[in-house]
Amino acid sequence: MKKIFIIIIIFAGITPLAFGDVIIQNDQQYIGDDGALHIVGEIKNNLDFPLNQINVHVTLLDENNFIIQTKEVSSLVNVIMPGMKGPFDLVLTNYEAKKTESYSLKLNYKISPPKNQVIDIIESELSRDNYNNLMITGTVTNRGDITANTVAVIATLYDKDGNVAAVSRVHPEPDYLRAESNAFFVIAIPDKIQASGINEYTLIAESEEYAAVPEFPVGTLVLLVGALTVYIGITRYSGKITANLISATNLK
Repeated sequence: MKKIFIIIIIFAGITPLAFGDVIIQNDQQYIGDDGALHIVGEIKNNLDFPLNQINVHVTLLDENNFIIQTKEVSSLVNVIMPGMKGPFDLVLTNYEAKKTESYSLKLNYKISPPKNQVIDIIESELSRDNYNNLMITGTVTNRGDITANTVAVIATLYDKDGNVAAVSRVHPEPDYLRAESNAFFVIAIPDKIQASGINEYTLIAESEEYAAVPEFPVGTLVLLVGALTVYIGITRYSGKITANLISATNLK
């Protein structure tokens, strides 16, 4: 039996515009070629305002569905703008990794001030080097009016089933971009087991001042700074199950 539940805690008398419109999707667990257990996925923001302080609480379960421990991992994208996604990757290399058979996920976040969306990936290429290592190369640009500091490029790679297969975050060198300037970046995917099943990928870039250019037009942003914290819980009875949070009704 699979159960999906949502708990919403509201502060300052403000209610969200939609019910359950921030979701965890395309998640799975896998053992990498280094022997580490990875629990990966992505957070999709379907609300009309940006999110920050985005953390995923991962409860590890053994073969009898008993709790081993709860871990916390942050979104690799600091601010997830409306309509966009942020991946996460929890890496376990010890006792928990050996005992974990499944997991449950709980998501919490806060409402963020909007950022200008001017950090853009203008080109990218997925290729392999002479040692069969998978890499993504490309160029990021700052279309804003001021210098973008601590620029980061985040890659989410997917397998043939559309599940997250690997994620990575890098900083170009230098990691700042003056207005209307470009920087080259390289993202290496060293895990050959996961790299062999990569079917497609997405890229997003951000800085301290700016957010990424959206993949499609975004409506007017609603600014509700720090007023709302939302918790979404998802129980995974298989590491390869994905779920859409449609309602708070238990699914049997």
